[in-house]
Amino acid sequence: MHISGKPFTDPSGDRLRAWMGVDADTFYDRARVAILPMALCFPGYDAKGADLPPPPVCAKTWRAPLVAGLGEMRLTLLIGGYAQKWHLKEKASVTDIVTRWRDFGPNVVPLPHPSWRNTGWIKKHPWFEAELIPALRTSVQEALA
Repeated sequence: MHISGKPFTDPSGDRLRAWMGVDADTFYDRARVAILPMALCFPGYDAKGADLPPPPVCAKTWRAPLVAGLGEMRLTLLIGGYAQKWHLKEKASVTDIVTRWRDFGPNVVPLPHPSWRNTGWIKKHPWFEAELIPALRTSVQEALA
């Protein structure tokens, strides 16, 4: 994002678009898809090279007004633990929340972050690609129709 000015212009974006079953043109079509990060800044990296968490002040300051400004959303993808905790008001792990993906209804789909760092998680949970991804693609196509 730092160079392109767009989110998910990296391998994690390729993976996310593949999960959704959409091409880049559809993904970046602002009339069809809204991408709202938990923070509007990149907080940097920790000592291990992982992204630092979004600063809590960001969500407290602007997240609720931006979500309200989007109006009716046909489908919301909660990508990663921070988004899941904020939207669902749950303190459960990403694994617990994503495992219960059916509990959140057809219009809310929790996902792990599509980063390469989660490749092991995806392999450890084969139901994710066998069950959740096909349902996600159907939901995305219905929301875009």
